[in-house]
Amino acid sequence: MKDIMNSADIAFPNIGLYLENVPKSFSVFGFQIALYGVMIGLGVLSGVLMAAHVAKLEKKDSDIVWDFILYALIFSIIGARIYYVIFEWDMYKDNLLEILNLRHGGLAIYGAVIAAFITLYVYCRIKKVHFLQLGDICMPGLVLGQVIGRWGNFLNREVFGEYTDSLFAMRLPIEAVRSRDISANVAAHIPEGANYIQVHPTFLYEGMWNLLLMALMLLYRKHRKFDGEICLLYLGGYGLGRFWIEGIRTDQLYFAGTTIPVSQLLALIFVVVSLTADIIIRLRMKKNAEKTEKEAELN
Repeated sequence: MKDIMNSADIAFPNIGLYLENVPKSFSVFGFQIALYGVMIGLGVLSGVLMAAHVAKLEKKDSDIVWDFILYALIFSIIGARIYYVIFEWDMYKDNLLEILNLRHGGLAIYGAVIAAFITLYVYCRIKKVHFLQLGDICMPGLVLGQVIGRWGNFLNREVFGEYTDSLFAMRLPIEAVRSRDISANVAAHIPEGANYIQVHPTFLYEGMWNLLLMALMLLYRKHRKFDGEICLLYLGGYGLGRFWIEGIRTDQLYFAGTTIPVSQLLALIFVVVSLTADIIIRLRMKKNAEKTEKEAELN
């Protein structure tokens, strides 16, 4: 592998993969289109198609998915941006217009997820639709959208972890990444005379984890015991993966004045809450079933 990489190259040295001139954008009639945005768009479209497919499998009207996504898309992007800006306020407080510039990334998935769930709840209340049923239908699509969207982070040379020499170690030219994402540990492992960093491809880890989670959702769909169980599976399953992946990222968002990663703590909370809720619901179902059985015996 080269010690001097071109600014647009990306390498995975331990599997012998060297990608030359990987673009961040392309031009159409003189207008630059960021591939980050393209991948987000493909993720959204794929996610909606997946949700519509699941709706048909559930014998539900898929039109409601297409109707809901119009609102979910708008508010999820807003939520993702607000979440990121709140915890990176020092970057934007002196240039508020930069908040509107999404071309350089800056969308936090947990912000999008929180906004999507709020939007889903409000939508279902207004449209008189069962909140948990529609949530279960949308979850596999949400995860698929995240899988594809993470490749936007890859093309943007962001969302990577600390130094590693593991099988999937990734090399990025220093000039291609944000200087604030290069931790002291990563910088300490830059070889003498080299112009690259070698890091964990956490975007890839999360994508692979989410693919497994989506497969589990689709396989378990017919066996779920109650409405909302797929939602809980998403919150707990994604939270579990995000908790350990967040721990090795170099671009963590922190609570102000602390070294506590926001998304890592939130992931842990979602794991605990989803697991607790699942146990409580199952115990109540068991209790109700036993009560019904006793009443039947008395009759």
